Amino acid sequence: MTRPSTSLVALLLCLLIGYAVAGPDSNLKPRAVRSSACQDHTSLHGRLDVVEKKVEETVGKLEAELALLQDAIEAPEWSPLLDTTGKQTTVDIFDDPPGERVPSSS
Repeated sequence: MTRPSTSLVALLLCLLIGYAVAGPDSNLKPRAVRSSACQDHTSLHGRLDVVEKKVEETVGKLEAELALLQDAIEAPEWSPLLDTTGKQTTVDIFDDPPGERVPSSS
């Protein structure tokens, strides 16, 4: 009965010795590099937070401007222009208004 446990211990020792001889993980970066990467990651998140805040402020300002424009368009002085029931919907901006003909220079 002592042989299986002895062989198991020997196997474990061989594995530990092999692991110790292999050395540290070659993919593991030095602490200074890892720390620098963490600092870069943290500073990137900080900059992204600032950009997100500016975008939200800009969207808020644009929404306020849009609301003002919408209120101005819906104002009573514009309602005759917006009421198109039974009227021509297109306006020729190059057409001279009636009674205001500009004399041609010849």
